[in-house]
Amino acid sequence: MKQTMFVTVVVCALFATTSTVAQDKSALAPPAVISPADKTTIQTFEKQVSAYVDLRNKLRANAPKLSKDSTPEQIHAYRTALEQSIRAARANAKRGDLFRPETADYIRRTLKLEFQGKDRAELRDTIFETETQGVVLRVNYPYAQSAEFSEMPATLLTKLPQLPKEVRYRFVGHNMLLVDRESNVIIDYMPDALP
Repeated sequence: MKQTMFVTVVVCALFATTSTVAQDKSALAPPAVISPADKTTIQTFEKQVSAYVDLRNKLRANAPKLSKDSTPEQIHAYRTALEQSIRAARANAKRGDLFRPETADYIRRTLKLEFQGKDRAELRDTIFETETQGVVLRVNYPYAQSAEFSEMPATLLTKLPQLPKEVRYRFVGHNMLLVDRESNVIIDYMPDALP
C-alpha cells in the first residue's frame, strides 16, 4: 500500500512538472518562421552591408592614423576626412540602395510583430522620446552630432538582419537608418519603418 501510494505521488509530481513545463513553453513566443524568400532577402542585405564595410575599411586604411594621444581636433579632422572619403566613393548612393523593397517589407513585418501589444508601449515611447531633432534624412551625409542615438533593444536586434560592428540601426521618428558607427554617415534609411 505504501509503495502504491509512493508511486502515485511520484507520478502526480511528474505530471505536474511536465504540465508546468508545457505551460511555460507555450507562454514563450513561437520562434519566427523565415520563408526561403525572406532568407534570400536577409542574405542579400547582409552581403550589401558587408560590401559597404569592405569599401569603408579600404578608405579608412588610407586615412591618416590616429595615436592614443590624438587631440579632439585631430579626431574631428580624421572623422571629417573619413566622411568625405566615404561620400566621394559613394557619390551615386541613394535611398533604397540597401533597404530595397523586399528588405524593407521584411523589416516592416518584423517590426510590426515586435511592437504589438501593450507591453511594447514603453519601447515605443523610448524611441519616440529620443531627441533626434536636427537629423536630416539624407543618404551619404552625417547623422547630426547634436542628436541623441536611439538604442536598439537586444531582443529586437536578434530579429533583424545582423550587422557588422561598424554599422548600426537607428530610429529617427518612424524612420529606420543604417549609420556608420565611426563616421556617423547615414548609409541608407527607410521611411515609415515603425508601425
